[in-house]
Amino acid sequence: MRIALSVLAAAVTAALIIILNTTMLLPAPLGKLLSPQHGVWQNAEKANEDFTADLKFPQLNGKVNVYLDERLVPHIFAEQENDAYFVQGYLHAKFRLWQMELQTFAAGGRVSEILGEKGLNHDREFRRLGMVYAAEIAAKEMERDPVLKAECDAYTAGVNTYIEALTESTLPVEYKLIGYKPERWSNLKTALFLKYMCYDLSAREDDFEMTNAKSYFSSDDFTKLYPAIQDSLDPIIPKGTTFPTQKIFPKAPANADSVYLNTKETVAVENEKPDRGNGSNNWAVSAAKTKNAAPILCNDPHLGLNLPSLWYEVQISTPAFNAYGVSFPGAPGVVIGFNDSCAFGVTNGGRDVRDYYEIQFKDDSRQEYLFNGVYHSTSFRIDTIKIKGKPDYIDSVAYVQLGNDWCPVMFDKAYNGGRTGNTKNYAVRWTAHDPSTDLKYFNLINRASNYTDYLAAAVYFKSPGQNCAFACKNGDIAMRTQGNWPAKWKGQGDFIMPGTDTSYLWQGMIPQDEVPFQYNPERGFISSANQKPVDETYPYYIGRNYPMYRGFQINRRLSAMSNITPQDMMALQTDNYNALAEMIMPLFLKGIKENELNNDEKKYLDLLKGWNLRNDVGSKAATIFETFWENFQDTVFNDEFAKAPKVIMHPFESSLLEGLLKDSAYKFLDNINTSQTENLADEVTAAFKKTALELKKAELAGKLDWEKYKATHVDHLAKLAPFSKTNLPIGGGVHNINATKQTHGPSWRMVISLTKETEAYGVYPGGQSGNPGSKYYDNFVDQWATGKYYTLWMMTKGEEKDKRVKAMMSFSKS
Repeated sequence: MRIALSVLAAAVTAALIIILNTTMLLPAPLGKLLSPQHGVWQNAEKANEDFTADLKFPQLNGKVNVYLDERLVPHIFAEQENDAYFVQGYLHAKFRLWQMELQTFAAGGRVSEILGEKGLNHDREFRRLGMVYAAEIAAKEMERDPVLKAECDAYTAGVNTYIEALTESTLPVEYKLIGYKPERWSNLKTALFLKYMCYDLSAREDDFEMTNAKSYFSSDDFTKLYPAIQDSLDPIIPKGTTFPTQKIFPKAPANADSVYLNTKETVAVENEKPDRGNGSNNWAVSAAKTKNAAPILCNDPHLGLNLPSLWYEVQISTPAFNAYGVSFPGAPGVVIGFNDSCAFGVTNGGRDVRDYYEIQFKDDSRQEYLFNGVYHSTSFRIDTIKIKGKPDYIDSVAYVQLGNDWCPVMFDKAYNGGRTGNTKNYAVRWTAHDPSTDLKYFNLINRASNYTDYLAAAVYFKSPGQNCAFACKNGDIAMRTQGNWPAKWKGQGDFIMPGTDTSYLWQGMIPQDEVPFQYNPERGFISSANQKPVDETYPYYIGRNYPMYRGFQINRRLSAMSNITPQDMMALQTDNYNALAEMIMPLFLKGIKENELNNDEKKYLDLLKGWNLRNDVGSKAATIFETFWENFQDTVFNDEFAKAPKVIMHPFESSLLEGLLKDSAYKFLDNINTSQTENLADEVTAAFKKTALELKKAELAGKLDWEKYKATHVDHLAKLAPFSKTNLPIGGGVHNINATKQTHGPSWRMVISLTKETEAYGVYPGGQSGNPGSKYYDNFVDQWATGKYYTLWMMTKGEEKDKRVKAMMSFSKS
């Protein structure tokens, strides 16, 4: 039994950790955990478990057959479309129920019900951000659409049908370890999950940090550290593109310079933030650039690496469509994948669609707020937060109407992200609060057969905004930087804005026909890697800070490639070349004072000189460079930031590189705390000496090789070590196309060649089952770490007896 030892270890570990007060879980009574009849032993799967079943349910209208292949991927064949969603919900619950529920508890601000009081800050923040408010609006909007309502109702019914059949012994192991039971699913929970993705992909909001930076630095220094555009930018839409005639002309208020750009320090800030690296790569190459004369589409979304995985692989075949790819446990349909005609993928748009406004209440009662010279009545949402082992916590959240939009006052005297000293009130305006039916995109793209269908689907993707890539067997390729994007004047939303009148409100959304896009471009490919989508000729302001180096390298490689094969694309997705290092290394090597280095330092420098600029497994030089680069940034900027507010935006990574490329006497090289004037050589040498001390420790610990130093691991969602995969032998890094970091990276790699018989490959770092006792729990991880792919089998009718089919589940009406 695979699970036996690991569960015992987990139970003991959880018990010890709770004593030490460092765990996120409160374990159930040990006797109940180890009960032979109902405890964790029941979660051990047999070596050759047969998933074959004949199931009958009254909610079905026709017959559904599910063929599970050797990787436990279900191939769902349904006579009626909504029955397919019912079965998808059932399978998601069967294999990923605890994960689904945990994510919606987190999204809805309910983790205190599981964790106790230590979850209270999270719950208050998420409720004050308006996560449930946003999900309620989205659920109502979805249910106004009869197609989406039927789809979600069927999916929810499938989830609940599985939940209703659970017994104490068949509960997923995490429920037993933590000591609670699942509750019924709802369409609201599906909406909550989708809003959680909106939150996770909105990490580019830095209003408080940027406000303090603007207050702390001079205007000239601020511009150097936080420029609006990067010289090295290679945008999603190529430079020189002519954009449509501008329809909206957002205008900055007359007092912007004196009021908005002169805001003083604030102490409020979020208690937690999504990973800024949440992004992705996607691209498609035209038939003219491929060996088989067919378009190839590739996608690898970069998200947190967890077990169970965010993704669940599936094929859904109905009379209306036949799609294959990955789905979200918690929502119906295929998110990234392909069908019989086309392939589709997304990367994060990365724009700032969440802004904060300072609100003036009449008094501490918050009953009235000032807007356009008049006091208006506040609306209140009274949140009751249940806390395990404690009395309920009642939080009163004020909502104010800014123009036509009701916005929650996220920070006030009662809550400021866990920090003290805030006396101001800040409301949040976020596109996720707007009515939308984003699920309609998945519904339509799953059945798309041409570019027109793709366009019809894309307009429904409003939040989170995404770069939607498309390729079709007829040869079309396309990219839309799709979303509900505020039409902003330059600088709007970078800092906290006054919320006392209409002058600082958003003045509309960028019209859909002005959303940047490409369709069959002359260069023969489309691509995005979360870089800024357009150059400075685009008429609307879309923010400052975007990652550049993956996009630069992808575009350079694709431009030079021809006779491309799927294997070439797999190699490109897993490429570890470091484009940032290529740009900065000549300056480092030219500047360093070799005569001042000791023997250890010279040894590391020699390794760095011989580096091939690749963050590969086994590379010691990659470790040296990445450590050196971090220390160099600290050496250059720590003196300037020593007395800065604690809540502050650190300089854009590209600012230092581009500043040095423009001027080797870059202003910030000089240490303001010393009497002499430091130069590039001084700073490079000082940083390298500090780096050598860290490298020596790593070398003595046997961790100088890049993959050991980086130590990529895929953690169980509850951080239970026995259910996690650690020390994976994988290269890559934040500046590589293979953007694998310690706990973050390519969460699904996919390559689709749209030949007559589609050639498809994919892999994700997990497994289809959420049960740590199953051989299907993490069986893809090693394949993923070594850069290998599985062939994706789009099963067809008549292949029911294929040797890849290992079990069949039959669903029909009772």
